[in-house]
Amino acid sequence: MLTALLLLTAAKPQQEVSPTAKAMQEAGFVDIRDIDPSIAVSLMYARADNFTGEVLYTDLREACLHPKAAKALSKAQQLLKARHPELSLKVYDAARPMHIQQKMWNTVAGTPKNIYVSNPKNGGGLHNYGMAVDVTLCDEKGDTLPMGTKIDHLGRLAHIDTEADMVRRGVLTHEAWANRKLLRSVMRQAGFKALRTEWWHFNLITRAEAKAHYKVIP
Repeated sequence: MLTALLLLTAAKPQQEVSPTAKAMQEAGFVDIRDIDPSIAVSLMYARADNFTGEVLYTDLREACLHPKAAKALSKAQQLLKARHPELSLKVYDAARPMHIQQKMWNTVAGTPKNIYVSNPKNGGGLHNYGMAVDVTLCDEKGDTLPMGTKIDHLGRLAHIDTEADMVRRGVLTHEAWANRKLLRSVMRQAGFKALRTEWWHFNLITRAEAKAHYKVIP
């Protein structure tokens, strides 16, 4: 068990930074693992098992954020570790280029699923400013805890405002609900705001603040 924990919290191995991450870092964004190497990273859009069915991050391996968001995420990790040393945050998406946002929007445009994806024509979402993160909880082996749905599930079972009802109806387990509430607790304590329709998505600031003070990632 100790070996697994050391593997999870070991410093990020030295490797060549991907071109996309390099461009982000040149624009002032930071690699989350440079700020807190104990945070696990598994980018869901670097794989095809996401809602688009395609690999969207063809070269990106790193999870980058605006420094303010990265600092807040590290605080959430510290809060989690203080309560549950055996657990860790696990990041599935962070800063997202707008051209990737467009590909996501193209997948859901004209369908009922479009409520789950920000339209680039409207300025995109907080991911496009490096001010949002998609995150879950994992154990010391890196295995994700039960959360009721897979991350990236576009449907009502991922909504957070009807969880109590879903538990009563037996479609969401008490264990998954408790895990979701733990995740929201540490993220909110660190300054993040939960998204109503996605248990995994957290914003550090509002869209109005982002548009007024920050630049999107092209």
